[in-house]
Amino acid sequence: MQPRLFHLHTLSALHCGTGQSVGVVDLPIARARATQLPIVPGSSLRGVLRQDITATNEPLAKQLFGPKNPKTNDESFAGALTVGDAHLLIMPIRALAGITCYVTAPFILDRYARDLASVGIKTPAVPRAVKAENALVALESVNVTADTLVLEDLDLKVERNAQVRAWAELIAALVHTCDASGQTDFVNRFAILPDNILGYLSETATELRTRITIDEQTGTVKQGALWFEEHLPAEAVLWGIYAVSDSNERQQQRDAADLVSDLRTALALDRGALLQLGGQAGVGRGLVRLLAWEDLA
Repeated sequence: MQPRLFHLHTLSALHCGTGQSVGVVDLPIARARATQLPIVPGSSLRGVLRQDITATNEPLAKQLFGPKNPKTNDESFAGALTVGDAHLLIMPIRALAGITCYVTAPFILDRYARDLASVGIKTPAVPRAVKAENALVALESVNVTADTLVLEDLDLKVERNAQVRAWAELIAALVHTCDASGQTDFVNRFAILPDNILGYLSETATELRTRITIDEQTGTVKQGALWFEEHLPAEAVLWGIYAVSDSNERQQQRDAADLVSDLRTALALDRGALLQLGGQAGVGRGLVRLLAWEDLA
């Protein structure tokens, strides 16, 4: 079983929730317990992939995900596809200059570099600011004014570092592979923040949307039907690892390479598959691009 890399690029606000909460936010998004950084659970992505592939190629879906309702133990077998959680890589943050800034942190890049190495991709060294409280930007940053990066209500002094551009170009090439202007825009808006600042913004700079229910009889808001939903904003980027093993189906065994080829064809992964993840599909939430370039495997 060979690991492969995938990215999720959010095209609209994304709500992969964890149920109701006792806090201010009634419906929070899923987060990793140890870091409190947003994630997309692998189970959420795997379920959507099963639904989409079943619609176009049911035999392939059976081999990748296993039989849906096996009648006997002899008909039951494990699916060949393993999908890990998607972890936050880039978060768009409102900026005083340049409208928005695409931010990450050394802690995230260290983990990302480890996973890139597992699929054979070399990475630049993860840069660290000379002063721990400073942000790192490329020379071309459009978000800096008077050597200050203003994000939400935070003023951060900046340091310019050549490794920042190297990381920005690497991520841009993986996420905006067929879009030269998108790559340039990403590089010009990229910044590496201190770990504690990124952690703070990942909890306070997500989108909160107010929802209500209308009473059909009165045409007004139903009593008590007001709630707040948390969303990961559009233009966020997450990454994860997936793997495909040889088929476990006894009647039709196939090797992993064939299954990967069929999986890529079924989802059109070379162009970036358009998926809907999470809740609120009826109001346009959860549109993402799934990117998994084969030459990076």
